[in-house]
Amino acid sequence: MENLCPRFEKAMGLLSTRWVGLILFDLLEGTKRFSEMEADLPISGRLLSDRLKLLEKEGIVERNIYSEFPVRIEYSLSEKGRALEPVIKEIQGWADNHVTPEEVSGDVEK
Repeated sequence: MENLCPRFEKAMGLLSTRWVGLILFDLLEGTKRFSEMEADLPISGRLLSDRLKLLEKEGIVERNIYSEFPVRIEYSLSEKGRALEPVIKEIQGWADNHVTPEEVSGDVEK
């Protein structure tokens, strides 16, 4: 029980890192090239690269390099990353049911 809080805190810290959730959500669709992800997400290429490196270091995302010309690099969820699918889908379901369009647009005062 004593390890529960540090593990939970680590997981929440990782998942709450800005853009990580959207990157994982995007990769749930399957393997993608960097340029596809950059087109899908409202994030700069530099920040996307940083987040992908973080997720790769954590063993959540796998990067595959293909020796073609030009070199092709694809990203996919690892087994550890795919294990997050039910969590991400539950968060999506919660958001669909409990987050209003006004809250998304920032019109609701706190």
